[in-house]
Amino acid sequence: MNRPVSVPPAPPRLANRARGRRPPIGLTPLIDVVFILLVFFMLATSFVDWRSIDLDAPARAVSGGSMEGALLVEVRKDGLRLSGEPVAMGALAAKVRERLSRKPDRKVLVKPAAGVALQDTVSVLDRLAAAGVANLSVIRDRPK
Repeated sequence: MNRPVSVPPAPPRLANRARGRRPPIGLTPLIDVVFILLVFFMLATSFVDWRSIDLDAPARAVSGGSMEGALLVEVRKDGLRLSGEPVAMGALAAKVRERLSRKPDRKVLVKPAAGVALQDTVSVLDRLAAAGVANLSVIRDRPK
C-alpha cells in the first residue's frame, strides 16, 4: 500500500537556482552602505587650515660673528623682550618693522625661555612672519 507522496513545489528562489539563474542583486543596500561610509568619512575628516612658518635652521659651523647686529626677541614667561627691552605682543611687529627699515638684511632671532609654552613661541613667529620678516630664526640655550 504505497501511496504516492506528493512533493510541494520548490520556492521560487530555489527554482531559479535549480535552473542556474541567480536572483537579481538589489542596489538599495549597496547605496545605503556607500552613504553611511560617506557620512562617516565626512565627519571623521579634519578640515583644519594648516599653516607653516619657514625657518632657516642654523648650521653648526656658523661662527658667532654672523649673529652680530641681529634683533633678539626673547619669549619669556613674564612677557616679550626685544633686544632686552620689554615689549607688548601687539607692538612687537611694528617695532621690529621699524628697526628693519633701517637695515632690512638684519636677522631676527627668536629665543624661547625654558618652560615657555610652544604656542606662545609659535604666536610670536606667526606675528613676525605676517609683519614681513624674511630672515627669521629660532635659537635655544645650549645645554649645560
